[in-house]
Amino acid sequence: MNTLQAIILAIIEGITEFLPISSTGHMIIASSFFGIAHDDFTKLFTIVIQLGAILSVVVLYFKRFFQSFDFYFKLLVAFIPAVVFGLLFSKKIDALLENPVTVAVSLLIGGIILLKVDEWFNSATASETTQEITYLQALKIGLFQCLAMIPGVSRSGATIVGGMSQKLSRTSAAEFSFFLAVPTMLGATVKKCYDYYKDGFVLNDDQINFLIIGNVVAFIVALLAIKSFIGFLTKNGFKVFGYYRIIAGIILLAIHFFIHPLTVL
Repeated sequence: MNTLQAIILAIIEGITEFLPISSTGHMIIASSFFGIAHDDFTKLFTIVIQLGAILSVVVLYFKRFFQSFDFYFKLLVAFIPAVVFGLLFSKKIDALLENPVTVAVSLLIGGIILLKVDEWFNSATASETTQEITYLQALKIGLFQCLAMIPGVSRSGATIVGGMSQKLSRTSAAEFSFFLAVPTMLGATVKKCYDYYKDGFVLNDDQINFLIIGNVVAFIVALLAIKSFIGFLTKNGFKVFGYYRIIAGIILLAIHFFIHPLTVL
């Protein structure tokens, strides 16, 4: 990895983290084109810089994020399924992180689902505030989040759809998804760093600089992107993202099978 590649990956992360199109999937695709997808540091980088983007939520929603202990307990309940599944299947998840075909198929299937989401869950009855989400709703949303361990599914997409399945409005579901991302990505970052060192790797000065640059760039870009997404989602729904995912998935599969295998770029 070089500095330019780190910046490009961080920009992709900042733009895509809050869109239901899979930030991890897009970074895997980009790193495959760069020829660095199989590198252990690249896998660490793509996870750790997501924390930088997610922290923009704390800045933008500062007062609402620090609202009550009851709210934190709900986030904890929603976070627990990801902890369990992450610990059980971490090795399999790592293997998927270097497979662009998995991303392409997930993009395609997820796109088809997003075309129908607004029809399936168009009768929100819950409060517009994330504070009034129940513990059972939080747990169910957390189970949906586990689907995002498959690269290309999209953590934000899975949890927003999970929230809407619990009768939350698009806006309320999206905001809870953003809040839930904070403990989730913090936990993922700590776990990934621990595994990296446990496997005998040590960060050199350049790699530390790449992580700092990546987190800063992802944070700044995400600050600019998140407000626009909320407004667009509230007004237009998911169909645009569904069409994008389908087109992107088809293009990636075509490139892989008819032009050049993405896994060896």
